[in-house]
Amino acid sequence: MNDTELLADRFEEHRGHLNAVAYRMLGSLAEAEDAVQEAWLRLGRTDPAEIRNLGGWLTTVVGRVCLDTLRSRTARREEPMDEGYVPDPVVRPLSSLDPEQEVLQADSVGLALLVVLQTLEPAERLAFVLHDMFAVPFDDIAPIVERTPAATRQLASRARRRVQGATPSADPDLGRQRQVLDAFLAASRGGDFEALLALLHPDVVLRADAGALVRGAAASKVVHGAKAVAEQAALFSRFAVFARPVLVNGSLGIVTAPQGRAVSVTALTVADGRVTGMYILADPDRLARLDLPALAE
Repeated sequence: MNDTELLADRFEEHRGHLNAVAYRMLGSLAEAEDAVQEAWLRLGRTDPAEIRNLGGWLTTVVGRVCLDTLRSRTARREEPMDEGYVPDPVVRPLSSLDPEQEVLQADSVGLALLVVLQTLEPAERLAFVLHDMFAVPFDDIAPIVERTPAATRQLASRARRRVQGATPSADPDLGRQRQVLDAFLAASRGGDFEALLALLHPDVVLRADAGALVRGAAASKVVHGAKAVAEQAALFSRFAVFARPVLVNGSLGIVTAPQGRAVSVTALTVADGRVTGMYILADPDRLARLDLPALAE
């Protein structure tokens, strides 16, 4: 095995970690893959003998690439987050869950948290993700954001307060989540508006991301309150018969696939037996890029 193959093998050992960092930074599976690929390209232009800690070096490079991507996004739009934006979901069939997988799923990052991360300034998000999620020291993060370690600590602290104040609590028990999901689907299929209301928290928030081209009732939106969310669910209740339970970022969710073609992925946040958040991705272009074919059959 030559030096290039050895380096490639060493890089592959870190790929999963790097993808996890980039996904939490960007909320986009495709952009996360691009960031990791860019790290590989930069590694190829660097003398490996000069790298003492390959994992740390690669994490730093991916962090820089993601920071540049976030800053580019910010420069392209006035609002910190587009109306109804929902990050790319990671969808798995329920049948894939075994005891080992359950441990891995417990470490998944939920869509609710990714939505909140999207509201942070790029440097805040980087400091929070690298330090709070991956235990990267502030001394290593500081050069990336071009601040002192003390100022970087303040970035992470400010981000942490915003995340803690905005991220809804969630029941981690998949069995209890399944009970609420099954009841929600039954009420939707039966057109039982009162049952829907009973399953929704009074302050429930629905985010629906249909992409930039969809107009009318199915357009991207943010809806607040049980009555308004129940009305939205009733409006699209005819699709409930095509909904299939799946794992979405480690929690219970739904893929809706009439005639085998996925038209939406929905993640639910459940707490105390009621739905507190719904996150619907219905953007046809983004759905087409997700790994969903086996789930939609």
